[in-house]
Parts: sequence; C-alpha cells; structure tokens
Amino acid sequence: MLYLWIKAFHIIAVIAWMAGLFYLPRLFVYHAAAETGSVQSETFKVMEQRLLRIIMNPAMILTWIFGLTLAWQGNVWSEPWLHAKLALVVAMTIFHMWLSACWRRFAADANTYPARTYRLANELPTVLLVGIVILVVVKPF
Repeated sequence: MLYLWIKAFHIIAVIAWMAGLFYLPRLFVYHAAAETGSVQSETFKVMEQRLLRIIMNPAMILTWIFGLTLAWQGNVWSEPWLHAKLALVVAMTIFHMWLSACWRRFAADANTYPARTYRLANELPTVLLVGIVILVVVKPF
C-alpha cells in the first residue's frame, strides 16, 4: 500500500514540475519583450520567482525523492529502461537549472537571449516528457 502512495505523490510532483517547466519559458518569452525596468518587467520578475521557488524547485526535489524511492522499492535498478529514464530526468533537471540561471539574469536585468530562444526552449520539456512516459509505460528494453 505504501508503494501506491509513493507512486501517487511522485505523479503529483511530476505534474507540478512539468507545469512549471512548460510555463516558465513562456513567461520568459513575454519578459524578453518587455522593456527593462517597466512595470510589466517587474511583474514578470515576481511571477517567475514565485513559480520557480514555490512550485518548481520543491516539485523537482519531490519528484527525485519519490522516484528514487519507487526504484528502490520496486528493485528495478538493473532495468535498462530505468537507466534511459534517469538519463532523460537528468536532462530535464539540467534544463531546470538552465531556466534558473536565465531567471537570475532576468532578475538582474541582464537577459541576453531573445524571445525566440525561450520559444524554442519551451519545446524541450515536451520531448523529454514523451520519452520518459514511453520508457515507464512501454518499457521497450
């Protein structure tokens, strides 16, 4: 029964993390177009900070904790699909860290990327999510 509770909390954490990974780059698209120092730019700073600190960071940490607990409980460490999934989750974590670095640049009014960069970056979480879900559900190897 505990395994199912852990799985439920893992899924909830993943959903919250993914929501942030989809939304933060979209906020950056609009923020990049806002004039530095404007009311709009300052509003984006607050929205981005809250999203990252209150939702995304805790959700990422909980995703890792519950996911590793599930792997341990299910004794699947030797499964090739899990290794591939973990590689994709590491890539997603690196993307999260890149977004955090971008947020710090926005907060300092030092963004160097155009809106198009964030528009393209917005697609990466979808690709990673598709790969992760296929690996977990289908277990192709």
